Amino acid sequence: MEAVLAHLRDAIERGEYAIGDKLPSEAELCRTLEVSRPVLREALRALQTMGLTVSRTGKGTFVVASTVEDPTFGDYAASDLLEVRRHVEIPVAGYAARRRTPENLDHLAHILDRMEQETDTTAWVAMDTLFHLAVAEAAQNPVFRRVIEEIRDALARQSAFLNELGGRREQSNREHRAIVEALIDGSENDAVEAMAHHLDRVETTLTDIVRSPRTDTPMEGGPEA
Repeated sequence: MEAVLAHLRDAIERGEYAIGDKLPSEAELCRTLEVSRPVLREALRALQTMGLTVSRTGKGTFVVASTVEDPTFGDYAASDLLEVRRHVEIPVAGYAARRRTPENLDHLAHILDRMEQETDTTAWVAMDTLFHLAVAEAAQNPVFRRVIEEIRDALARQSAFLNELGGRREQSNREHRAIVEALIDGSENDAVEAMAHHLDRVETTLTDIVRSPRTDTPMEGGPEA
């Protein structure tokens, strides 16, 4: 999928497909690139998330930008989502360290154990959002949970995007483990620092994906998939 995405993104950025152009049909792209339809559709979804294309039902996929600026996840731009996450989730981690109950810690540990054993990206992403909800619950303020619930879909989309294109899963597991350990210790400072580091890494990976079309990935006739 990364190779297909890099190939199509490079073609758009080089002007092979100009703004307003319609991309070839899925059948034609699958045939040309020699990839399966599910792989192609993942790449097309990523192009749309990056803001390079838009899919119009019954008409096809059209190019709407020639460079990547600010990906969107559901209803929210990546920059807006990250700004809110920093202002909400970092202090929430501090409150959670002070207020968490044994039940909160058991729940977080259970989610984390499952995440560290999970190999399916879709299942892992679902648990990733549950993890952040559980941290909000541990802060013992229902408003915090409501805020995370509001952005839950965007969080899931962002998580899937970062894992598929940035290989974030193992690194994210380690960052989540550090957050849980800080909550277990009841250390507000450590919890705040661990969550801040986690969000820093999210931003770094996202920036790397946006800046690098990965044109070093070979895509001549297309790898079999």
